[in-house]
Amino acid sequence: MLNANYAGRASTLKFGTFGGVFTPSILTIFGVIMFMRSNYVVGQAGIINAIAILLLCQFITLLTTLSVGAISTNMPVKGGGAYFMVSRVLGAEFGGAIGITLFLAQVVSISFYLLGFAEAATKSFKILEPYFLYTGLTAAAILFLIARVGADWAIKTQYVIMAILFSSIFVFLAGAYQSFSSERLAANLYSANCPMGSSNFWTLFAIYFPSVTGFIAGINMSGDLEKPGESMTKGTLYALLVATLVYFLQIILYGGGFLRAELIDTPYKVMLENALFGAEFMVVAGVYAATLSSALGRFVGAPRVLQAIARDEIIPFLKPFARGYGETDEPRAALYFCGIATFILLWLGGDGSGGQFLNHVAAIMGMFFLFTFGLLNLAAFIEAYSANPSFRPRFRFFHWFLAFLGFAGSFGSAVLIDFKAAMLALFILFSLVVYLRKRKMAISFGDARRGFLYSRIRDNLFILKQFDDDIRNWRPSILTLSGNPSSRETLVTYSVWLNAGRGLVVLANILIGKLADLSQQRQSACKQLNDFLDEKCIQAFSQVVVADDVPAGVRTILQGSAYGPLRPNLFICGWMGDSRDPVKYVSYLREATYLKVSQILVCDRGLPDPQKSKRIDIWWRGQKNGPLMILMAHLLSHNWEWGNSRIVLKRVIQNLEGLEQSRKALEELIEFARVDAEAEVVVCSGNFTDTLHNNSGDADCVFMGFELPEADQEENWFNSYEKMLKGLPTTLLVHSADAKDYLSHD
Repeated sequence: MLNANYAGRASTLKFGTFGGVFTPSILTIFGVIMFMRSNYVVGQAGIINAIAILLLCQFITLLTTLSVGAISTNMPVKGGGAYFMVSRVLGAEFGGAIGITLFLAQVVSISFYLLGFAEAATKSFKILEPYFLYTGLTAAAILFLIARVGADWAIKTQYVIMAILFSSIFVFLAGAYQSFSSERLAANLYSANCPMGSSNFWTLFAIYFPSVTGFIAGINMSGDLEKPGESMTKGTLYALLVATLVYFLQIILYGGGFLRAELIDTPYKVMLENALFGAEFMVVAGVYAATLSSALGRFVGAPRVLQAIARDEIIPFLKPFARGYGETDEPRAALYFCGIATFILLWLGGDGSGGQFLNHVAAIMGMFFLFTFGLLNLAAFIEAYSANPSFRPRFRFFHWFLAFLGFAGSFGSAVLIDFKAAMLALFILFSLVVYLRKRKMAISFGDARRGFLYSRIRDNLFILKQFDDDIRNWRPSILTLSGNPSSRETLVTYSVWLNAGRGLVVLANILIGKLADLSQQRQSACKQLNDFLDEKCIQAFSQVVVADDVPAGVRTILQGSAYGPLRPNLFICGWMGDSRDPVKYVSYLREATYLKVSQILVCDRGLPDPQKSKRIDIWWRGQKNGPLMILMAHLLSHNWEWGNSRIVLKRVIQNLEGLEQSRKALEELIEFARVDAEAEVVVCSGNFTDTLHNNSGDADCVFMGFELPEADQEENWFNSYEKMLKGLPTTLLVHSADAKDYLSHD
């Protein structure tokens, strides 16, 4: 069983965008590839193809960042980074599988960066050549101790490293600029052995891709960020922008400054020999800073992923890694595991050869990261494309097509890089999914064929029945008392609008009498409803019942209108108007309330002009009905007929003294609700009905809450609302039977 609360426990230490995301991301991006492999790729691929490789790598990471922005600003993101987001959208099976592989990829990458450090150190200082392995092990021990002290010290250390690294970048780029010539640039533009799309192109892509995966280091810090959604998005985008500029300059300046043979045979040496003012030591310091900072970023981030997985209790034997230590909730057990695994990998790979091992590890590591990026994009795609009303991200630069493109690009690149390795990685991934699914979870998919779809729907209904209702997955399941729909087109139209393609609509007609006497009439009424739906191209279902009276009919359709989890949660009917039988009217509203079905009463004043810009007024009077009204207005505005409409959230106060405080409270409510709305506070010292008419008489739709009257008060209740409704446009009176907070995501 998932332990969501335990998994979400966070440290008291909170970082901002720069320290928590940008710094670890940029330092991990500017890693060993920049010094040891980037020039090699330029020499092999040529400048044009090297730029294409860079842009393709950054394009995939940019799309993934946009997906992360959408997911992280739509839910409270806690510890675990990519694992947390994938698991909360695709489920614990996919989240757990990708979390484990991501963790392993990051552990491998620590040894990858440290081998790069050892390679640079032994090439810079010949005396260290016999001690290649011990150089790497010593560096690992020092970084482990820094991470052991805590994330705070690790970030402070990275600030110093970043100053050294950016100084080094300036030195080697300026040195390359001094050797730049247009003739050499032209000679190195293309490569005969690396045409676009060739196997060699994808081999070089696999070597280069780890250079851009470093943004995961910032995302891994999600549980230690003050504002995770905002910081992860902004910090990662800034890091990608800076990284793209620096790598682009490196490709241009080194491609135009040196012979192809130098770039291929001595990619690091050419940087040393041509440093600005002969400052080789700055380049050496830079490569040390880059490789060590990248490894340190993984040492800090990877244990947090393992800790988050362990806290969700999806894999029993990982439970010891769930514990956090101290006020900052440091994942020491997971860090110890990372440290031991790093020492073992260094021992296995630190034979002094360095180069070939680096290339192989880079390709394998890139494969795991590509699948992580792919599932992040898939998670965002599913959230957006499924159109859950709860999906209201604050990050606006996102579309489901971009997420799908990122998913296809990530998985497609993996296959093109190394088909066998990709298939092996997918096999491991889905083996983990199957294992986790056997523990608790079950997921089914359908296709377009009717018979298979029917069976999937049946199975999914039984699966869905096992899950408790929750606000995050709430969808409108509307039962509308339409009678003859042709005579109540406003009522039907608003029912469809409030559904907004997210849930279900059932149009119901109640025939008063005995079934034996009205069986033929019932068939005609059913045909009438279905013909109306077909004629108007409305996606809805129909239902006709025969009952002794209206309350009995309402009781029948509410209790038996759908199967299990598809039961109605909204009952919509017209305002009784001139019928003037408040007791009977309120009686069947009470029937709905007893069944925990919320009600919306539509006072029909016609449909708005489709050509004009529209305004929706919501009169906020508290948490009882307010959240449901806001959500309904949000769904209403998402119909094309209400395009560019304004939602105005209004609140009445008695005097001017509380004006600013009330406005601020409304603005905070709108921010929390994640809807596009305006706040307006109305000062009313007299009659509310007059204030209502003065402020909403020119609106296109008005939302107001209502409560059912006490027994014997039905007539007074009706008269008071009748006065308020006169002179208003079409008004929707909303009563939330369960009083849930439909604006929350928890």
